[in-house]
Amino acid sequence: MTIANPTALIAEDEPLLAAALQAELARAWPELRVVASVGDGASAVRETLARRPDVLFFDIRMPGLSGLDAAAELADAWDAADGPFPALVFVTAYDQYAVQAFEAQALDYLLKPVQPARLQKTVQKLRLGLAPQAKPAAQTIASTDADLASTAEQLRRLLAAIQPAAAPESGAAPLRQLQVGAPGTGGATIRMVPLTEVLYLQAADKYVRVVTAEGEHLLRTPLKDLLPQLDTRQFWQIHRATLVRADAIDRVQRDEAGKLHLSLRGSPERLVVSRLYAHLFKAM
Repeated sequence: MTIANPTALIAEDEPLLAAALQAELARAWPELRVVASVGDGASAVRETLARRPDVLFFDIRMPGLSGLDAAAELADAWDAADGPFPALVFVTAYDQYAVQAFEAQALDYLLKPVQPARLQKTVQKLRLGLAPQAKPAAQTIASTDADLASTAEQLRRLLAAIQPAAAPESGAAPLRQLQVGAPGTGGATIRMVPLTEVLYLQAADKYVRVVTAEGEHLLRTPLKDLLPQLDTRQFWQIHRATLVRADAIDRVQRDEAGKLHLSLRGSPERLVVSRLYAHLFKAM
């Protein structure tokens, strides 16, 4: 027995492929109701949090936020009190290497173009996973918390496997300083900021905020391009968009909702730690 009226959300940036998947789903699972079909990762996050569907079909590559990043953001934002996290199915055109990564993390996937026989297997798996189980409320919330932590860990490992940081040039040493534009000079003056002075780095559209104890600068380099050039022992990723200098961490605190927050020496800001990176602070 499964949920009587299951719902789903499709995130796919190609309208024809989204329509084709919805049509195949109608044939394979007539009871499933698609409550929304969106074309980018940010919309997928927004609509999922608003509609709380039972199943998510996320394309891996979408404009802006990828399907993987959208799923990771959702796993971080989901409140266990609102019920189980949706069942995730990724739709991908990736090669066999990536497929092996999905299988290793026990996350379901569909290859483009979606084949009816393969979709039927996914539907059978989803039906079983959505079977209701009678549990006391406290046990259900504890179970959902554990499921969320497990999903976050699966996504973290999948992100590392499918989107590995590009290797630096052979023999190249990690960056020691950043070239940033000096404020008020219109780019006419470049300032060299040693990484030992940087408290944290945070993505801001196509730029990176470089925050030091004295102030902040904008770096005209996307965070994903900067990541491979940094020493991961020196800079820890605590969120999809945030890296902190490890030896600048002063305190880690858990709030009433269970979220971890970092305080850094030399900065009044408190930075949120994503569920994907909470393993860095196991003692918490």
